[in-house]
Amino acid sequence: MVVDTLVAVFGLVATVGLFGGTYWDATRVDVSRPLLWAALVAGTFAVGVGLYLFATVPMTGVLLTANTGLVLYGFEREVTTEDDDPAQPGELPHESNSE
Repeated sequence: MVVDTLVAVFGLVATVGLFGGTYWDATRVDVSRPLLWAALVAGTFAVGVGLYLFATVPMTGVLLTANTGLVLYGFEREVTTEDDDPAQPGELPHESNSE
């Protein structure tokens, strides 16, 4: 019972933190629809916490559900911030040419 209460409190705090952090990052790197992405990340995490608390499902399903929004946002962020120039031999992506 105490563990479930701690998980619920952590889930609530983490959901709010994920929403705020994702919204801040999405507006910072100019991802389209930052409010939608923040809601998706926080919502899937909250569903994952809810599955842990109220359903009898395998832990892998809980983890996959909780991480789905973060993974999708990570892909969208990568696509938004990628450089259109082809990579040059001997350089890392997004490395500036200061020569």
